[in-house]
Amino acid sequence: CWAVACVCVGTDDAAALARMQRTADAGGIELIVAALQAHPQVAAVQDNGCWALANVCFGSDAAARARRQGAVIAGATEAVAGAMQAHPGDAAVQRHGQRLRDLLA
Repeated sequence: CWAVACVCVGTDDAAALARMQRTADAGGIELIVAALQAHPQVAAVQDNGCWALANVCFGSDAAARARRQGAVIAGATEAVAGAMQAHPGDAAVQRHGQRLRDLLA
């Protein structure tokens, strides 16, 4: 999850958007959600998974909206809620989780 978060970090520049889309097209959203679901008690997985999903779902164009919809369909809404509930004292999980929740709202 950490590697995906780093690869997909960026703003609305064309290169960053292309990396986000390639990640989604390759099934990255579903894999990250699966990791969140498989390791709910591992704070590092929850933190990096929320961070990665937020980065992949970032953007304001139609493709970004489709990535966000795909994340919701894959179970990201429930996964981020679980991450934040399981790690209430972890500032990074809370910060990245809230960013993802805001994007998916």
